[in-house]
Amino acid sequence: MIQRPCHQNIATAANAILAKSSVAELRRLRVDESASELKLSGRVRSFYHKQLAQETVRIVAGALRVNNTVHVSG
Repeated sequence: MIQRPCHQNIATAANAILAKSSVAELRRLRVDESASELKLSGRVRSFYHKQLAQETVRIVAGALRVNNTVHVSG
């Protein structure tokens, strides 16, 4: 079971989860936090990986909105 981090550590936790991903492209993405959202940014080669990244960080997002600005370039 994954424990949700306290609010100030959410972006750090999201970056850590992506860093441990078995998908190399997800390890290169970046997560930034504002008052109400997590912003996911970077580049991947498929929409599947974009969605996978979003669902991966959603695990720790809690009440924060996930703003997925990842670009797909194949």
